[in-house]
Amino acid sequence: MSHDIFGTRVIAAPMAGGTSTPDFVTAVHEAGGLGFLAAGYKTVEAMQADISSARAAGARFGMNVFVPDPAQQVPSGAVLAQLEEYRARLRPDARRYGVEVPPLRLDDDDHWHGKIDALRENPVELVSFAFGLPGTGVVRALQRAGSTVLATVTTVAEALEAAGQGVDALVVQHASAGGHSAAFQRDAGGRDAIRPGTTAELVTRVRSAVGLPLVAAGGVMDRAGLKAVLAAGAEAAQLGTAFLRTDESGARQLHKDALASPRFTETRLTRAFTGRGARALVNEFVLDHPDAPEAYPAVHHLTAPLRAAAAAAGDAERLNLWAGTGWRQARAGSVAEVMADLLG
Repeated sequence: MSHDIFGTRVIAAPMAGGTSTPDFVTAVHEAGGLGFLAAGYKTVEAMQADISSARAAGARFGMNVFVPDPAQQVPSGAVLAQLEEYRARLRPDARRYGVEVPPLRLDDDDHWHGKIDALRENPVELVSFAFGLPGTGVVRALQRAGSTVLATVTTVAEALEAAGQGVDALVVQHASAGGHSAAFQRDAGGRDAIRPGTTAELVTRVRSAVGLPLVAAGGVMDRAGLKAVLAAGAEAAQLGTAFLRTDESGARQLHKDALASPRFTETRLTRAFTGRGARALVNEFVLDHPDAPEAYPAVHHLTAPLRAAAAAAGDAERLNLWAGTGWRQARAGSVAEVMADLLG
């Protein structure tokens, strides 16, 4: 396959939870980039509605899908005990908003089979996966349907495993990226390990190991960062935090304002909100819950009412403020203005 499969040097990351809307990916397309919709947390019907909206607008786009982890749906007794303990620790946070911490939910696979079936029956140009690999059968089925398949990896070992499943390209995510880490292999350092080096250096290592087209993700905020990862061997860069504050972004205004606030001075990988390591601005909730269990999406469901109530109350101290390490460079304005700065 040709490495010129993206048609642009700038890809807008799939940001689940309402940020990557059809209007957002359409704005990215019209400005010369490629946007990815996010299927995560949506029903099959909602995913299909987003596809229809983006198509009606004439946008070129991809769809990102979360890969469920079967081990998280049947947790060990020790993890169940950790979850119940964490649930108890969340009650004071919930009481301040007058909400309840819900019972444990362990049956959520994010409508995996339904989404794959829908994407086979109504294929989109590009499908990317995060949190794991979809399996060779799924990869081949989507390719037969006409889709280009991408896997998100965070190490050379993950890249080799993904290449072995026959994917067409890789999104190489560095730990500097905002939001959830896509890491899926368990190693001595753990899935939340902080790995040294830069995004460009990680791309160079993966480039030496596999011959697939690469998309660099993590910490790219400006033209210089884009040039660095392209020089390292990436065909394009995937940016999320750089677009969060734009007019077309579906992120909450509270989140956009926090990115520009002097109140927040650092980011950190935290499991406090969802049970999976994710880079966020350090607020009171992150500091109060440094030892949340590794149990996604069970923790996500435990904290969901609390996060919704915090957002309704305008309280950024209890909200998941996803942000990459370069968040200070995120600018307000239109997607077109951000794209012009990157591509000019």
